[in-house]
Amino acid sequence: MKVTSEITKLENSTVKLTVTVEKKDVAKSYDEILAKYAKTIQIPGFRKGKAPTSVLEKKFGESLKSEACAELIDKALEKVFAQMDKEQSENRPLPYAQPELDGGMPILDTSKDLTFAIQYDVLPKVTITDLNNIAIKEPQVKIGDEELNQELQAIRERNAMVMDKKDDEKAEKNDIVTITYSELDDENNIIPDTTREGFVFTIGSGENIYKIDDEIIGMKKDESKNITKKYDKDFNDKDLAGTTKKIRVTVTSLKVRNLPELDDELAQDVNNKYKTLEDMKKDISKNLQLALENRLKEIKSNDLVEQLIEKFPMELPQSMVKMELESRWRMMAQRFQTSVEQLDKMIAASGQKKEDMLAEWTGDAKKMLKGRIIIETLLKDRNIEVSDEEVEAEYAKISEGAGMSVEEVKKHYSDANRKEYLIDDIKEQKLYDQLFAEIKISKGEKKTFAELFTK
Repeated sequence: MKVTSEITKLENSTVKLTVTVEKKDVAKSYDEILAKYAKTIQIPGFRKGKAPTSVLEKKFGESLKSEACAELIDKALEKVFAQMDKEQSENRPLPYAQPELDGGMPILDTSKDLTFAIQYDVLPKVTITDLNNIAIKEPQVKIGDEELNQELQAIRERNAMVMDKKDDEKAEKNDIVTITYSELDDENNIIPDTTREGFVFTIGSGENIYKIDDEIIGMKKDESKNITKKYDKDFNDKDLAGTTKKIRVTVTSLKVRNLPELDDELAQDVNNKYKTLEDMKKDISKNLQLALENRLKEIKSNDLVEQLIEKFPMELPQSMVKMELESRWRMMAQRFQTSVEQLDKMIAASGQKKEDMLAEWTGDAKKMLKGRIIIETLLKDRNIEVSDEEVEAEYAKISEGAGMSVEEVKKHYSDANRKEYLIDDIKEQKLYDQLFAEIKISKGEKKTFAELFTK
């Protein structure tokens, strides 16, 4: 079959593919369809398979031509796309973009060439010519005693013993308190349906609706107290903002968190690889430094990609954006441990609209897709590959950071998909290292380690 094709670029990364099949192949395809049915169709007055083709054409001509036309289109497209795979892969349709006939099904005329056109979405093409005018400011962060002490304090709290306080001891900040509370009316009567029993929180954390930490300090177990609390108009709970509430609180349990001493014994309890407290401190400092380096690289990478998106704009096809939003919706259903259909019902029952939520996500989805396309384009343009030696080096790096043996790491990545993901990640890191070496990176503002991880 002799086929010619022509690609016309349209808006939003859509193309129009016009295909022409020579008339001799059109006639041949139609004759083959005709011959196939001539052997199988039973027409009154003729033995099976003996009806003249002229009779078949008179009775079934239009449907036969439609079938022949559909077969020709399928075969022609198969040939065109196979050729594209070799020469013009960028013009292949996206896997989730269903090609549509432009102008509907053509009419088959066996005396003429068959010409038809389809439209479909393709991967957006972006040409990255240079990295001029791209500059990044790297936050300046130092890890010192404060960060180390915060980590050590967190370890102490995770390993603390929680014990009941004596009945005559008063509530203090950082105690763990259990309360029963109710809202009261002006006559100090309990308002129906406002009582809650067994509410637990740490005093001073503010992790309670009414923010009554300070008012509970000084109370004892089994003690009750009426609290009057006035809330500012800009209070973060809109139901309480600008109101005054009377709350009756009864302390039903009071516990104290006894922190362990910061010594060699604690270090050994945390991990048997530590022999002394100093061993644990060194490991914490190393992990903090690694976390800092990774976070700085993430910040620089995100900044770089955002600037590349702005410098090299592209048009995203609607099918790509739609697929990304649908993927995010499925992930949301998984987080709620439910089906997409059930999630739809849950959202509708809550008074929200799915389409409004998807519209809110669209900007972020487009940004992510554009960034992904730019990175994939750069990886391809720069022909970045990963050697076996680089994979082995990454295994060793993961082993050291995770406290696992190299063999355990290799076993984890013995799964083909996991290993492919790892290799892709190594490629990206190599790419970013190249890009960072080519652009201007200057010192940014000073920040604390904690601020660096605050969104």
